[in-house]
Amino acid sequence: MSRLNHDLRFLSSREAIKKAMDLEMRTIEFVYRCLREDGGYAPSPDASYQGSSDTSLSDLAAVTYAATLAKTMGWELPRRESSVEFIHRHQRPDGSFANLEGKMDPTSKLAVLYNTVQGVVGLRALGQRPRIDPFDVLDSFFSDGAFEKLPWYTTSFFPLFYAALGRPYPMRYDQALRELQVGSQTADGYLGDHVASSFHMAHYFRLVGENTPMAEQMVERVLRDQKADGGWNIKDPAWDVHACFDAVFVLRQLGGGSERVQKAIAKAAEWVLTCRNSDGGFGHYPGWHSDMDAVYFQFGTLIQAGWVPHVKRSLADAHTLSWGHAMEPGKCYVPIEKS
Repeated sequence: MSRLNHDLRFLSSREAIKKAMDLEMRTIEFVYRCLREDGGYAPSPDASYQGSSDTSLSDLAAVTYAATLAKTMGWELPRRESSVEFIHRHQRPDGSFANLEGKMDPTSKLAVLYNTVQGVVGLRALGQRPRIDPFDVLDSFFSDGAFEKLPWYTTSFFPLFYAALGRPYPMRYDQALRELQVGSQTADGYLGDHVASSFHMAHYFRLVGENTPMAEQMVERVLRDQKADGGWNIKDPAWDVHACFDAVFVLRQLGGGSERVQKAIAKAAEWVLTCRNSDGGFGHYPGWHSDMDAVYFQFGTLIQAGWVPHVKRSLADAHTLSWGHAMEPGKCYVPIEKS
């Protein structure tokens, strides 16, 4: 798999547009080739490839990422109704969603949270709602304190779920998660000494329409941790598969658009392009297999960096599309009504 590294900033305007359109076209072609007969999406057109990160864990990941990117870009997904039915088939009688394929134990708390959020988000992006109201599914996480035992990277799943469902976010849940996060921040603004955990905190507060605590310190830590090549993969590779996306979200949403922040984002976009493969997809790192999970996070980073021209920037529900790639900095999305 070859690397394609095109720095759009140094091309003439006509060349830059041509390169950007090629990027968009070949990315959507890759997504289309991942479509399965049953309406789901495979991690890759390569049938022997079993996926990485989200796509290896749940068969709801790829279809949801296809749906949220398509809405962001105005792409028409083939066999859209089949994809809607595919997601519906994952819903259980209690309203929760479960993976039917993938490594996750569908009965685990983490899997219930992940799959239910992905199912609701995916259906909304496809213009549909769950057939069984899942509003009460997340109650159990707070009745027994299970939310405190979840990984830090799950905090923003909760407000995202209610936003995508279009229902009030229970105030007591917000209070519990807010106290847990704020009480665990270190002096540099981070959670768990990890950019992914810190990203989810920033995403959480953007979703509830409030300022992120210690935002300045968090931005400084992100800037300080950026590698010379533009990436943020400084821990175990399995931990940092989404690190560049996460870091760029923090910089773009909380960094105030300073020259230093903009340079860091542009450098991150250059790194992302080293992860692009000759099949039109992206790997999580340079030379890694193309994967629908990587396509969402890498293409989503380029969207955040402003390197994808045909993005629908005025979507009223951009905050419900996966992990914030379409959210505009400073824009006040309708705050989640707290019950």
